[in-house]
Amino acid sequence: MRLQLKLLLVLVFFLPIQAQADAFVMPGSVATGELVKPFPQPYVVKKGDTLWDIAQEYFSDPEKWLKIWEQNLYVSNPDLIYPGNEIWLNMKPVKKPSKKLVQKAEPKRPMVKLEPRIIYKPAERSEKPIDTSVLITALARQDFIDKKAVEGVGHIIDSEDERLNYGANDKVYLSLDVRAKPGDVFNIFRTGDPIYAFDDQDNKTLVGYLVNHLGAVEVMSEEGGVFRGVITKAFEEIGRTDRLKRALPADYSIKLDYPDKPVFGHVTYIRGNTAEAGQGQIIGIDLGSDDGLRAGTVLGVYRPGKLVIDRVYQEQTYRALPEERVGEIIVLAAQEEASIAIIQESSSAINIKDLIQPLSRK
Repeated sequence: MRLQLKLLLVLVFFLPIQAQADAFVMPGSVATGELVKPFPQPYVVKKGDTLWDIAQEYFSDPEKWLKIWEQNLYVSNPDLIYPGNEIWLNMKPVKKPSKKLVQKAEPKRPMVKLEPRIIYKPAERSEKPIDTSVLITALARQDFIDKKAVEGVGHIIDSEDERLNYGANDKVYLSLDVRAKPGDVFNIFRTGDPIYAFDDQDNKTLVGYLVNHLGAVEVMSEEGGVFRGVITKAFEEIGRTDRLKRALPADYSIKLDYPDKPVFGHVTYIRGNTAEAGQGQIIGIDLGSDDGLRAGTVLGVYRPGKLVIDRVYQEQTYRALPEERVGEIIVLAAQEEASIAIIQESSSAINIKDLIQPLSRK
């Protein structure tokens, strides 16, 4: 309560008019309704009293010590009052000011009691960012075709200069089993490894082939059943007899899809026939469009829990450990019974026969 003289002057001469109940109270007077008990005139200070304590006793608000001091300015320092000092309060009736001076009081606002509420909302998946450049590269260079379409719709015969290997902008001759016109584009491919699906008895059935795209060729003209073309893209060296299949419009705006219904499958293939796979590698799974999969479907890879002996018990007791998630995949291309996918992330090596199912929502 150590106040400077400047603050005292501001409070005494510039304190604004305040609305109290139905009357206006000027500085230097106190409305009767402010007191919680009658104030003696005068109040005689006792040992240990402070203006703070007196305000707490009669106003039930210690912050109103200032109202008391305003009317007893003979007390030069509000921190120092002594036994025997007399404290007065002006309790004269307050006259209502003229209408010209009346300020319109703000309407009373209803008091709202805040209470905690629990809001239940369906769980929302927070998607992690995906490296689209990896997906675009994978889509441009990988495909999965039905076993009946392994021969494609044509092949490269030769080139103008009889070279064995070709690259971008080289002119080549094509044999096509389908109608084509100038401007049509075909993907150049070689058949890769076979993709299998497992049945309930763990028997595998051939369902298609992984396709490696080597590039693309655009038809320029046709003469005597032989087509002229120019290679517009080359990812690898291209040669005679490499197969052709009609290029579909490129759509790299894959929308991620998280299946709601349960689907269960297995990893059936790892590109290169390696024993293990990790992030960025291509794998085959025995789930396809018949199971609701499409390009962009996101699934989890899980490792079955082992059967272990619980050694706490005297009798030999076996416990099945829970399965653990080891990776996340995105489907690139789906046939009816199988698909190829890229591993988006992995926490440990992924193996043939690891479980494929929707991601856990835990």
